[in-house]
Amino acid sequence: MRRVEELRQDEATVRRLIFFVSDGTGITAETIGHSVLTQFEGIEFESYRIPFVDSEDKARQAAERIRRAGEASGQRAIVVNTVVDKRIGEILAESGALMLDVFEPFLGPLERELGVPRKPRVGRAHGMTNLTAYERRISATNYALAHDDGMNPNYEDAAVVLVGVSRSGKTPTCLYLALHYGITAANYPLTEEELEAGRLPPRLSPHRDKLFGLTIDPERLQQIRQSRRPHSRYAHIEQCRREVMLAERLFRQEGIPFLNTTHTSIEEIASKVLARLGFDRQTF
Repeated sequence: MRRVEELRQDEATVRRLIFFVSDGTGITAETIGHSVLTQFEGIEFESYRIPFVDSEDKARQAAERIRRAGEASGQRAIVVNTVVDKRIGEILAESGALMLDVFEPFLGPLERELGVPRKPRVGRAHGMTNLTAYERRISATNYALAHDDGMNPNYEDAAVVLVGVSRSGKTPTCLYLALHYGITAANYPLTEEELEAGRLPPRLSPHRDKLFGLTIDPERLQQIRQSRRPHSRYAHIEQCRREVMLAERLFRQEGIPFLNTTHTSIEEIASKVLARLGFDRQTF
């Protein structure tokens, strides 16, 4: 009976192909794309990265690959694109995929505001004018992805470890710190058992000086969790209230600085984390 239910769930799962295409490494497209895709439940994304598409020939090859993959799946593919050359972008669009250009929403308004037309240069959009800083941001982004939600909890190389209940804003803040400042940021979700224990988890104790807590209003937390796991105990308002209360008590008890993220943008959160932990943003 259980196997039948699993098969039914599998059959009900929607699968979509995602291609992250770039004239650089593609890590920026992949990082931003994954952050957006996590907002959609009930869909299984099969993703591929196509880097260094920096010529029309490579664009045609990529477009053909994307087109064939879409036809084989029965649904058009989705492309998250950070290619700066407009002609290459047009060729990629011939694949018939849904094109999501990461930079396009900003370029038109900036051209109008600055009164200067853009002059696309391959690699420049990805920070290649400062190779050291670019490589630091990429390395930090990989670190954030590898140390997300308590995965690989070895924080020796972490500059900061964000701590809080599930869905309090830890992951997007870590990625923002990595992408914009090259900060190696990890995050650790406090489990119900750890909160009930009323003390800092042993794996966090050696890194007390790197910890920064994120909290959130229970009502907002309930809304976020309800969209991900409807009608579950995890999303019940009383559960949210208790977890937030215990987390904030722990932060105060252990002397961990913390911030309420409910009405605070990711940019503000990152800025306050950097300031509280003594980082000089001008050095990044």
